[in-house]
Amino acid sequence: MSSGIDGALIRDVLVGIGVLFVGIGVLVVCLALARLLRRVNGTLDEVDRQIGALSAPVVETLGHVGGIADSADAAVAKLGTLVGALEVVAGGVESTAKLATDAVAPAVVNLGAILAGLTAGLRRLVGIPGPPAPAAPNGETALHG
Repeated sequence: MSSGIDGALIRDVLVGIGVLFVGIGVLVVCLALARLLRRVNGTLDEVDRQIGALSAPVVETLGHVGGIADSADAAVAKLGTLVGALEVVAGGVESTAKLATDAVAPAVVNLGAILAGLTAGLRRLVGIPGPPAPAAPNGETALHG
């Protein structure tokens, strides 16, 4: 009868130790998740700050563009200002993407690509030449294959 009680006691102690290890594992996972979310929060704060800095020049530029009805030359000049502001923002988003590569890199990179595409489109619309095309390995430009 004594060995039955000893076996149950050993089993209960082993189950208790197993539950303790599971609890420690959950604690470690929760601490890692908290650290990740803290990094994401910092990255999002930086993105909010940069978007806040972007909104005033964009709203001002769009107000100027919306109010222009006199000539196409004045509208092109205002779009040139918008292109400059978007290039500055694209550079800022690029630095934010470098900070956030471990946490939210795909979303930030997509935003940078959108801004870069918008800048390129506005450059074409305004007629401002863009940076030279990168050279292909055979010496030709990448656009001409």
